[in-house]
Amino acid sequence: MSPLHSIIEGQGPVIVLSHALGCDLHMWDEVAARLVDRYTVVRYDQRGHGRSPASAGAFGMQELAQDAAQLIAQLGRGPVHFAGVSMGGMTAQALAALHPEAVQSITIANSAARYDAAAQQGWQTRIDTVRAQGVAVIADGALQRWLSPDFMAQHPQRVAQMREALVRIAPEPYAQACAAVAGIALDASNPSIRCPALVMAGTLDFATPMAMSQEIAAGIAGAELVTIDAAHISCVEQPEVFVRLLDGFIQRAWNRSP
Repeated sequence: MSPLHSIIEGQGPVIVLSHALGCDLHMWDEVAARLVDRYTVVRYDQRGHGRSPASAGAFGMQELAQDAAQLIAQLGRGPVHFAGVSMGGMTAQALAALHPEAVQSITIANSAARYDAAAQQGWQTRIDTVRAQGVAVIADGALQRWLSPDFMAQHPQRVAQMREALVRIAPEPYAQACAAVAGIALDASNPSIRCPALVMAGTLDFATPMAMSQEIAAGIAGAELVTIDAAHISCVEQPEVFVRLLDGFIQRAWNRSP
């Protein structure tokens, strides 16, 4: 894999932000703007998304974790605070288990550790649809899962920006990423995670409901579980609350450090 596309802003302790399936690093615009005064904020496009190169073949969550670990190593700043939403939260889980030296803390928002057989079949249907008809055909349904009706009605320009980022993804890289998400079995490796972990659950999130966040938190020793009044892409809907929860967690994590 060629290096991933990233943006680095601000100064201070390093936070790496990992976006959701079908988004790009601009998913984090509002959050990054609220963090750059006191953190070095690193946003990156996951493989096949935004301006990052696509994979030559199939990949799993372990490869996405390796991508993140390589990005962190290239920064040369030591272990980082890593926060991800949805697929980015899955990346955070895999990264902390596979590369514990890379992270000081992880924040897992609107995510899952595993999917049951029915959910996996739903993912396969989406993969088949995208490969046959392209990404645009699933775009409106994705946005309805990502964002609450009130937010969509009040922020049409932001919604249009997110839709554009989604439909810009080529069908095969999107299908590959769907397969990586569908195949997660992070519940098996999460008990090995030793860094501080924050799990955020969206009260309006029907894509990864509260029970999925509860399962993640239960599987990681000492993990904190908090709620945020938002749908699936909580960092877009509630950036101020997201930053307050993230910032407070990092401060507590520092205070617990030896």
